[in-house]
Amino acid sequence: MRRASASIGANIAEGSCRNGDTDFARFLQMAAGSASELEYHLLLAHDLELLQTEDYQRLADQAEQVNRMLASLMRKLKADS
Repeated sequence: MRRASASIGANIAEGSCRNGDTDFARFLQMAAGSASELEYHLLLAHDLELLQTEDYQRLADQAEQVNRMLASLMRKLKADS
């Protein structure tokens, strides 16, 4: 979970310094993939009873919000190009 969550920000940072929106969008897609991976790991941890329901719900909601923000940014980049 730490690797997946760190990868989200790392991909955004790396993509932001690339040339052009196409490269940036590709890194945003990788960040979204990492956010989805994080959502899966949270679900798995909850199913294995390693994460309490309240903590799972809060973290899953936050991961979903990050995914929505990434999707919105990708749509904006696509509309601008």
